[in-house]
Amino acid sequence: MDFDPGLTALRPLGGFFVLRGSRPSPPRPLPTLAHAWAPVYGAATPDVHAPAREDPLAFRVRKVAAALRAPEIRVAASVAHQGLAARLWSVTLGCAVLCGGVPDLAPRLLRWDPDAAAPDDLWLAEVRPLPGDAGTIAELVLDGHLAPLTAALHARYRVATGLLWGNAASALAGAARELERWSRRHGRVDAAAHARSLTAALMAHPLLTGTGALTGNGFRRRSCCLYYRVPGAGVCGDCCFSHPPRSPQLRRSSPGAPSE
Repeated sequence: MDFDPGLTALRPLGGFFVLRGSRPSPPRPLPTLAHAWAPVYGAATPDVHAPAREDPLAFRVRKVAAALRAPEIRVAASVAHQGLAARLWSVTLGCAVLCGGVPDLAPRLLRWDPDAAAPDDLWLAEVRPLPGDAGTIAELVLDGHLAPLTAALHARYRVATGLLWGNAASALAGAARELERWSRRHGRVDAAAHARSLTAALMAHPLLTGTGALTGNGFRRRSCCLYYRVPGAGVCGDCCFSHPPRSPQLRRSSPGAPSE
């Protein structure tokens, strides 16, 4: 596995795939994602690098809400969730395809700056190589991060869990699509095939099964991330809706309408 403390192998893929390694260290003390997900993990003792009064997840949701001028806080929660999911999938897929393995992304090892954008939002305290198979990736990303994140956002902001798992699948498909495009541009047909194979295996995981249809490098989800409710926004390319719904009331009254 081609790992180094700076995880330099990921840099050619672009900022969204990059994970900051243990060197250089973050410019200031950052909370771990174990701290961010603490209400779900049941941590009795707060992370030593983050005072108990800090709430990184709430900070990120408020930041997204302000940036989007979101009319509802759950819209911002959904968008924040999809952004985090995309970062985690991008890092793990990129490492698995380019290096043949993935770093251990245990929540207690992964530090997060909720006020920063990629690649300065995620810092890995220690690089511990793990196998790059779909089972390991699912354990790291789905079980380690997205399950507690989904539970936290559902409990705090009442975002439907089906919507959030749809976000996770959409983010996975998007990360795989970008990785496959990069691979083909650089003549790495083997890497493109590897990315496609890993994505198909991950989409078959029980948490993602039924979230949408994966065809080649295209994906059509069966839920909506709510982004269309942002002022001036339309529907996403993989949305279950072809056009922005006229209103939540009209949508709920339509027989067979997809779920948000």
